[in-house]
Amino acid sequence: MRAHLLRVARAHARAGLLMLAAALLGGCSPQAETPAKTEITLMRFFGSCDAKYAQVNDARQGVGECGIITTLVNEFNATNTQGIRVRTQIAEWAPYYDQLTARLVAKDIPTVAVMHESALGDYVRRRLVEPLDADLQRLGVPVADFTEHARRGVSFEGQVYALPFDTWAWLWHINTRLWQQAGLLDAQGQPRLPHSPEQLLAQARQFKARTGKPYFAWAVVKETAATHRTFQTLLAQQGTQLFSADGRRINMHQPEVVKALGLMQQLYAEGHVKPNLDYGAANQAFLNGEAGVVVVGTWTIDQFQREAAKPESALQGGYSVVPFPQLYARPAVFADGHSWALFKGGAATPAQREAALQFLRFIWQRSAEWARTGHLPVSREVARSEAFRQLPFRAQLAEITQTGAALPGNVPTQRAIELQIGEDVSNLLVSAKPIAEVQADVEKQVNKTLRKVRR
Repeated sequence: MRAHLLRVARAHARAGLLMLAAALLGGCSPQAETPAKTEITLMRFFGSCDAKYAQVNDARQGVGECGIITTLVNEFNATNTQGIRVRTQIAEWAPYYDQLTARLVAKDIPTVAVMHESALGDYVRRRLVEPLDADLQRLGVPVADFTEHARRGVSFEGQVYALPFDTWAWLWHINTRLWQQAGLLDAQGQPRLPHSPEQLLAQARQFKARTGKPYFAWAVVKETAATHRTFQTLLAQQGTQLFSADGRRINMHQPEVVKALGLMQQLYAEGHVKPNLDYGAANQAFLNGEAGVVVVGTWTIDQFQREAAKPESALQGGYSVVPFPQLYARPAVFADGHSWALFKGGAATPAQREAALQFLRFIWQRSAEWARTGHLPVSREVARSEAFRQLPFRAQLAEITQTGAALPGNVPTQRAIELQIGEDVSNLLVSAKPIAEVQADVEKQVNKTLRKVRR
């Protein structure tokens, strides 16, 4: 018994010595062993998918917008050597800018936030966003490598105010099985695209006659931005600017406006657009094989490719995608882009600001991963790379980095204006509103909105 007690006492003594040693080591500077964490916040949309990707630290394993951005952040957190941790704050897409503005007012400012380039200008004019030229140069992010569309989207009065992330654009997603049935494929099995309004109408009529289905599905109700983007594409192909040089007045009374609206109205009136669809219904109609073309953005490429690979899909083995075809004098397509901005006050310390810049550099260096979503790269080098061009359909979409057409950056409240124009153009289609009334109403409403914006 005594021997047992001695063994227990010795064990306790050894444990005590170990605890004392640990305590003494703990009294040394912990920073010598583990770097202090610098935490920054990242506000974004693109959805939430932590259930699938929370533990994935390799962006190459991410799929889709949510999967790739989640794994990009995870990879940065796992691999950066400066002890930086990015904490993601996810917001819903629709109310994103309302939530961002409310946070800015409440001084709950994210360190980095995703921005549509069409919205960025409003925050730049209010002096809420930091210019990045000197920082990007110091970090070795070459602004000269930005694509033409990307550089235009993040530049205001000669300065760069955000790191471009992608270019997204308005595309034709085509069901080639239906196009074959309609006799609209060439000898190589590729879609024979129309190159004038007259050719488009002739194709649409032939398609309807041979398949019994409408040529198009596109959203005309609820999210009316879709009709604006088609309208804006047709204007850009005619070389038409809707807005004055200072961006403060719209002019709808131009002959090119009448041509664009007239073509859209005729297509709808003749039954070549599946009627009364919202965004989700338009995409679903295409997936169900109920229309030959859905007019929607780059972000659906990944989804449609996956659907076309399913044996039971109406799209199985019959999916293609092209830039919005050139129907008028010049190649152009409505395009916008996502970018990353640093907000004034979002970094409480110089260390946090530097951490945010290091994260931006990482995003730039890994930007090729994001191109797998279907969005187009903002680096000329990536856009020219064999790896990018070998992705499905990308070689034929790369031209959009040069032909993308957005509203001029000096037009304020672009997203609100997009919805105002889209609503009236949708009324032209759904309710057969006369073109002259659309012209007058858009001018009245948009100019009223522009007058309210402080200079």
